[in-house]
Amino acid sequence: MTAVTNAPESASTPTVDELVRTHLPLVGHLVRELLGRVPSHVNRDDLISAGMLALTVSAQGFDASRGVPFGRFAAFRIRGALTDELRTMDWASRAVRGKAREIEAVRNQLAATLGRTPSRDEVANTMGVAAHELDAVDADVQRAAVLSIQGLTENNGAELLPDHEAGPEGILMHREQLGILRDAIAELPERLCTVVREYFFEQRKMADIAADLGVTESRVSQLRSEALAMLRTGMRAQDGDAAPAPAPTSRRRDSAREAYCAAIAARSTLAGRLEASTLLGEARLVAPLRQRVAN
Repeated sequence: MTAVTNAPESASTPTVDELVRTHLPLVGHLVRELLGRVPSHVNRDDLISAGMLALTVSAQGFDASRGVPFGRFAAFRIRGALTDELRTMDWASRAVRGKAREIEAVRNQLAATLGRTPSRDEVANTMGVAAHELDAVDADVQRAAVLSIQGLTENNGAELLPDHEAGPEGILMHREQLGILRDAIAELPERLCTVVREYFFEQRKMADIAADLGVTESRVSQLRSEALAMLRTGMRAQDGDAAPAPAPTSRRRDSAREAYCAAIAARSTLAGRLEASTLLGEARLVAPLRQRVAN
C-alpha cells in the first residue's frame, strides 16, 4: 500500500472544511494510483467525484481523540469508495467475477503443469464441473465487457471518425486530378496507351500484352516505364509543379514533351475532366480509354 503523507495537525481541532481543503490532493493521488490498474475506459471524473464525497464524509465523521491521523483514516475510506464506484461500473456481478477469477487461476496452474494451454475439458475436470458451465461463465464475462472509443486509440478516437479534410473542395480537386490522368493517358502514343490500359486497368499479364503487340516481355516492360515517365511529366505540368530537371536530351525529344503537355491541357475543360469520375470521386477511366483506342 502506498504511503500517504499526512497534513500537519494544528494545535486546535481542525474544522471539516479545513480537513477537506488540506487533503484534496489525497483524492487525486489515490485516483491516479487506481487508474494505473484499471481499463482505460474507466471515467476519471466519476472516480474523482466518488473520492471527494468519501473525503467529505470522512471529515464529518473524524474523531481526533482516537489517535488515528486523518490522512490514514480518509485514505481507507476513499479507497473503499473508489472500489465501490468501480463495482457499479462493472456490468458483471461479483459472483461472475469471482467464478471467472477461479477459472483463470485453474487455467494458469494447468498451463504451468502441462507446459501448454489446457483444453476446456481439462479445466472442467480439474474444477469438477461440466464444460458447459465454463462456457456460461465466459459468456457472462464477455457480455459484461464494455468497450470505449476513447480507450481504443491514443487520440480519443478521432482517427476512427470520417476524415473531415475530404470535404467538397477536396473531392472536386481529386476528381479534376482523375480527369487530368485520363487525358494524360489518352494523349500517350498509341502503343504506350495500350500498354497502360491493358496492364493497369484490365490487369492483363505482360506475356499476353507482348503476344498481342508482337514484342518481348522485356520490351513491354520498357514501354510501361516510358509511359509512366511521360505521365509523371504531363501531370506535373498541369499542376504547375516544377518537375525535376531532365537529363540532357535532343531538341526533338524536348519538343515532343512540350507538345504532349500542351495536348493534355487542351484536351478537355474542367467539366470534361469531371466526367472521368462520379460525384463521390470514384474513377471511371476505362471506358473513355477504350473508346480512344477504338477510334
